[in-house]
Amino acid sequence: MKNSIILHILAIATIIFQLHNLCVAIGDIRSDARALLQFASSVPHVRKLNWNSTVPICTSWVGITCNNEGTRVIAIHLPGHGLFGPIPQNSIGKLDALRILSLRSNFLNGSLPNDILSIPSLQFLYLQNNNFSGDISTPLSPQLSILDLSFNSFSGNIPRTLTNLTRLTSLNLQLNSFTGPVPELNITRLRLLNVSHNSLNGSIPSSLQKFPVSSFLGNSFLCGLPLTPCASSSPSYPVNTLKKHNKKLSLGVILAIGIGSFVLVILLAILFFCFLKKKDEDSVGELTVKAVPPGKNEKSDDFGSGVQAAEKNKLVFFEGSSYNFDLEDLLRASAEVLGKGSYGTAYKAILDESTTVVVKRVREIGVAKKDFEQHIEFVGRMGRHPNIVPLCAYYYSKDEKLLVYEYMLAGSLSALLHGNRGIGRTPLDWETRVKISLGAAKGLSHIHSEGGSRFAHGNIKSSNILLSTDFNGCISDLGLAPLMNFPPTKSRYIGYYAPETAETQKFTQKSDVYSFGVLLLELLTGKSPLPASGHDEVVDLPRWVRSVVREEWTAEVFDEELMKHPHVEEEMVQMLQIGLACVARVSDMRPSMDDVVKMIGDLRSSDSSEHRYSSEDNRSKGSNAQTP
Repeated sequence: MKNSIILHILAIATIIFQLHNLCVAIGDIRSDARALLQFASSVPHVRKLNWNSTVPICTSWVGITCNNEGTRVIAIHLPGHGLFGPIPQNSIGKLDALRILSLRSNFLNGSLPNDILSIPSLQFLYLQNNNFSGDISTPLSPQLSILDLSFNSFSGNIPRTLTNLTRLTSLNLQLNSFTGPVPELNITRLRLLNVSHNSLNGSIPSSLQKFPVSSFLGNSFLCGLPLTPCASSSPSYPVNTLKKHNKKLSLGVILAIGIGSFVLVILLAILFFCFLKKKDEDSVGELTVKAVPPGKNEKSDDFGSGVQAAEKNKLVFFEGSSYNFDLEDLLRASAEVLGKGSYGTAYKAILDESTTVVVKRVREIGVAKKDFEQHIEFVGRMGRHPNIVPLCAYYYSKDEKLLVYEYMLAGSLSALLHGNRGIGRTPLDWETRVKISLGAAKGLSHIHSEGGSRFAHGNIKSSNILLSTDFNGCISDLGLAPLMNFPPTKSRYIGYYAPETAETQKFTQKSDVYSFGVLLLELLTGKSPLPASGHDEVVDLPRWVRSVVREEWTAEVFDEELMKHPHVEEEMVQMLQIGLACVARVSDMRPSMDDVVKMIGDLRSSDSSEHRYSSEDNRSKGSNAQTP
């Protein structure tokens, strides 16, 4: 009897204990749901979240992963969801069982709430490609393994508390506004470090000198391995020693210096006289009559019709060019008109079975010969990049200006996208579109960085993105805009132009970014921003995309050819966010091309990294697992 009573008591105690745990578990998941709903109600978002208290959080809420018991939220994956504005305090920060937080590639801004960085269970934090600002002074979760805050506007010193993160394997802080020294990080597990393109100074700590140069570039006042050595203090010399050396300057030495200076002046005068004489001879040579080269059809748009007889072999090749033909050979080649663009007509010239080039006959040049030659020489040097169509040679006379480029076998992006939309068309898949856009972005980024802050391309459009045999995007028409005495703002071209360009008729690097953003929207939608043949209206592609996004997020915004490819919608959404950021109406709100290159490059790299670290946590969701 006594044993029976004891067993009953134990059974009742067990039931009470289980009921208590169940109540605690229900309370925990409900608390997590309230925190997430607080976040969703405070942060505007382009893509709809189906977060609703009437459906199960662990199996139905998009981007949410729970533990195996379904009692706590352990991961949030919302990359490229069009989230806007700051994150409120006491929302995500209240999820004290959270292990993974991915809010990358959104439009979040403001200070990062302290309660997020200090979540005790947080292991992986992906916040790159947003616009967070302010410093990071709060203690960080000791469990952090990956911390990616790159491509934001964080400022202040890099927190020294990072030293306490013994589990940290990857730290990415590039392209922010961090200042001060790089802290000593004696973290044995650290495998990836990037603090490039900030405003850091001082010497690189010895514990971090094992990382490559790319980890520290873009910090002008940072020194030490693997960068240049830090400057040591200049040696001092006793005053008495200097006085001794001064006494050694004898009268003979002084006379020798004077005679040498006189001879140098005489030589410079002779060289200047020879230069003026040569210039006069060149000017006389230009006053010869025009001649149509033999073997060519005499037609009005012949690219050799203005070549002067005395200038037949004055085709100027750039250093490193492998071609060995002269102007006479070029003018005798069989020519085929490729198209008439903003700045002139392009011809495909076949000199022999192994040599095919493109000749652009440029019109309306608004600069003198000397300025033209100096500018083209600069463009030729700057164009030595795998994502810029190489300029091989040029010819200049009073009536004819020719530019010779390498021939790109795969044609233009415009032809590939819009040339044949009927039966027999080979669709342009998503992988190829990403590759083309990344290549073109790298080319334009190179132009902006090498040309200086005021140098812009001025004519970015799909017909000026030419493709190599492996579909690598290359930019053509580099450096032509500054030479023209008119901007190409005819109505049929302004679909690519930034609002300020249409008003001021001036091109800037920010207007180039706008044009590139239109190009990305063109790649995503399959729609051309230029009017169709026989029509005058211009398609305002950014305005149309914004209207679709604002009304309701649907697949209608994407090219129907892309919708046939599975598992790429998230990447397309992220690319769309990049494009919309580029076409911001206010120029200062647009990213730089360096930022654009990074964002496009991260479409895949971040996905694979996050998926690798979160696959174990997603197993409890089975077939409903969300993409990181």
